[in-house]
Amino acid sequence: MPAPEFLTTPEGRRLAHHRLPGAGPGLVFLGGFMSDMTGTKATHLEAWARAEGRAFLRFDYSGHGQSSGAFADGCIGDWSADAAAAIAALTEGPQVLVGSSMGGWIALLLARAMPERVVGLVGIAAAPDFTEDSMWAGFAEAQRTRIMAEGRIEIPSAYADSPYTITRRLIEDGRANLVLRTPLRLPFPVRLLQGTADEDVPVPVALRLLDHMDCADARLTLVKGADHRFSEPDNLALVEAAITDLTAR
Repeated sequence: MPAPEFLTTPEGRRLAHHRLPGAGPGLVFLGGFMSDMTGTKATHLEAWARAEGRAFLRFDYSGHGQSSGAFADGCIGDWSADAAAAIAALTEGPQVLVGSSMGGWIALLLARAMPERVVGLVGIAAAPDFTEDSMWAGFAEAQRTRIMAEGRIEIPSAYADSPYTITRRLIEDGRANLVLRTPLRLPFPVRLLQGTADEDVPVPVALRLLDHMDCADARLTLVKGADHRFSEPDNLALVEAAITDLTAR
């Protein structure tokens, strides 16, 4: 795999990225919490975009992958700003945002912040507001007390050998960026893909998002037995089909 290029954001963070030239609308892949741009979905979609002759961008948020910074220093607002800077500097014209897990939340924040650049959104196990509705809501009282007093706690991860460090800043910044508590107008088509065996983002989250958004063309596809990774070949084919649906308009 070729070495990434780097973009320095207005905040001084260095974002590793791979950019593929091609026809528009372009595709921007937005990864999940503590994931990076070398994952199965990101690299598969880049190969697919290359075969389709379509512009494509994948990148690492600050504190993720090969980008600068420490993960524990970041928060939703930082990573959303990283994504906005990457889109502004590294893409041209309208874009379809493909957001996986936390990337689905980031995509919704981008749609609110720069709607003129977004023509479609594909959410893969989208996880809006997860810092509040999953993390904070799921913490025991002792964990809440500790994170407020000490500024951080560690929780086990099903995706890594080491635990996740969850900071008070992550929780409090998440509250400043919630999208399910206020009107969410999305003036472009949205396709949500959700596995029924997803233990991290359960089906009711997808149903709540679908019901909450103000969108004239929104569809939710439930895939029996699919888990949170949503990376099996038939899952990836559904992502391709959703993008094709949005870009064929």
